[in-house]
Amino acid sequence: MHPTPLSRLTQLATRLTVVLVLAAATVAVASPAQAAGPYERGPDPTNTILTASRGPFATATASVSSLVSGFGGGTVYYPTDTSQGTFGAVAISPGYTARWSSLSWLGPRIASHGFVVIGIETDSVYDQPDSRGRQLLAALDYLVNDSSATVRNRIDRDRLAVAGHSMGGGGTLEAASSRPALQAAVPIAPWNLDKSWSEVRVPTLIVGGESDSIAPVSSHSEPFYSSISQAEKAYLELNNASHFFPQTTNTPLARQMVAWLKRFVDDDTRYDQFICPGPTRGGDTEEYRSTCPMS
Repeated sequence: MHPTPLSRLTQLATRLTVVLVLAAATVAVASPAQAAGPYERGPDPTNTILTASRGPFATATASVSSLVSGFGGGTVYYPTDTSQGTFGAVAISPGYTARWSSLSWLGPRIASHGFVVIGIETDSVYDQPDSRGRQLLAALDYLVNDSSATVRNRIDRDRLAVAGHSMGGGGTLEAASSRPALQAAVPIAPWNLDKSWSEVRVPTLIVGGESDSIAPVSSHSEPFYSSISQAEKAYLELNNASHFFPQTTNTPLARQMVAWLKRFVDDDTRYDQFICPGPTRGGDTEEYRSTCPMS
């Protein structure tokens, strides 16, 4: 018996359905490889890479004169690689009475993961958080507009972040408040008389020390974190850490800071695994909270 025209149509429709299902399955399998973001830099992240003393990129440095406008000069650290496109940039402020040398280990550590970093000197070591916030933004403006071509040409001016210690951490919140276009902020053992940051829209990682007696987490880091309501946020409290934990090499800080910058400055979802669910309590970690961003 020969098939009727209707049965032929039914067979064709069945075959077409099978082809479409197989095509969809092929796309679904291939999609993870195709989903790589345009700003991903470096190899797939591992805990070993994040805890190493240097990341995968070689770096160089450049000095910034104290005669620049808006801040007190400093040091720039940048990847020497020119094959992977531009990089995000981060400005970092030291704390009250401190100079950049107190945090200088962070410069090459972060830059070696694919960022241009400027560690600033403040106009005065006694500058308050609001002034430090303005100086952080001035340093970013310097990087994208007035730094040497070698540095400037490596920077994506739309992917900028701020960080700082103590009053520099308070200044980080000030900068994030006044410039919501920033991609990330990392206040470290932050100190600020203002306890409410509900206006902040910048993804913010706050890192506090459990034994901090200068900026106790109960009156600084924790209320700062709780007050942020319009942005992705995380809070890492380091076990038994004093106010001065960032002034010597601190791998838990560096690990989480790099992961946060990679996730939000580079939009690199490969780093979600280090933020959500994030560090578990024990060892160096006293507590970790997060809004748990997911790709």
